[in-house]
Amino acid sequence: MDRQLFFQVINRSLFRGKLNDRQRKGIFYKLMAFDKFEVTDVRWRAYMLATSYHETAQTMMPIEEWGRGRGKSYGRKMKLNGQPYTWPDQIYYGRGDVQLTWYENYERMGDLLSLPLLEQPELALDPEISAQILVEGMILGKSNRGDFTGLSLENYFNTHRDDPFGARRIVNGLDNARSIAGYHYLFLEAIRKAS
Repeated sequence: MDRQLFFQVINRSLFRGKLNDRQRKGIFYKLMAFDKFEVTDVRWRAYMLATSYHETAQTMMPIEEWGRGRGKSYGRKMKLNGQPYTWPDQIYYGRGDVQLTWYENYERMGDLLSLPLLEQPELALDPEISAQILVEGMILGKSNRGDFTGLSLENYFNTHRDDPFGARRIVNGLDNARSIAGYHYLFLEAIRKAS
């Protein structure tokens, strides 16, 4: 891929001519993760970039959830099944490119990536680690399942299906699905032009 051309295209189409070095660096981390996980389907790459674009408020770098889970079940020391926990002394609010939440998701991602995410959830804010969480969570990967919701990019982009609207279910129901599908098409256009 001609990265210079790719960045020129998305600078116009997605960043209104204001793509900065930090955003560019964040995208590089995701491109490296795509290569590490051998993601070759350009639709998958475009959809993951679109997800990061949305979930990071267009910064393309991992961020903490605004409000740090205040008012949400995962914003307290509570597991998905409603049971409280006392260890580790952490709250598992949204962090990273994909806003990883819940005790169980930090535990699973930590196991899959051989990282102490449960004990050190702030590691999800490291750009390299965050990009790996994004990819592993959205593809079948090591776990052979979509790690966030049980759904993966393989379900929505394959030889029979091309569904960037429905693909939002991989992360968060259909919340903002239409907007993210629009971002997907713009990233996809840039990838194809630069290939």
